Amino acid sequence: MGHQACSQGHKVLYYNTQKLMMKTKMIRIDGTFLKFFDKLAKAKLLILDDFGLAHLDRKQQMDLMEIIEDRHGRSSTIIASQLPVGSWYDIIGEASIADAILDRLVHTSHRIELKGESLRKKL
Repeated sequence: MGHQACSQGHKVLYYNTQKLMMKTKMIRIDGTFLKFFDKLAKAKLLILDDFGLAHLDRKQQMDLMEIIEDRHGRSSTIIASQLPVGSWYDIIGEASIADAILDRLVHTSHRIELKGESLRKKL
C-alpha cells in the first residue's frame, strides 16, 4: 500500500515503531521535535511497523498520542502488528491514553487480518 501511494505521488513515511519512539526521544533532547512532528502530520501516509514489540513508557505514550491526534481525520496511518488490537491496551499502558489513541484509530479504520504462513518463508 505504501509503494502504491508513492507511485501515485503521495508522501509516505515508514518507521519501525520502536525506532520511531527512540527518535522522538532524541529529537526532544535536541529541540527539533516540533519540526519532526509537523513532518509526520503532513505525510499523506504514515506506516508504523512492528507495533507492540515493547511496552511504551509514559513519554512514548504521549508522543504516540500526539502523532495520532495530529493525523486523525487528515491523513492515513497504517499500523502493522503481530498482536490483536485487544492487546494494544496493555502495550500502550495508561488506560486513558490507550482509549484516546485507539478511539482515533479503530473507529475509522479498515482492519486487515492476515492468516497463514509468513511470506518471508517463500523468499
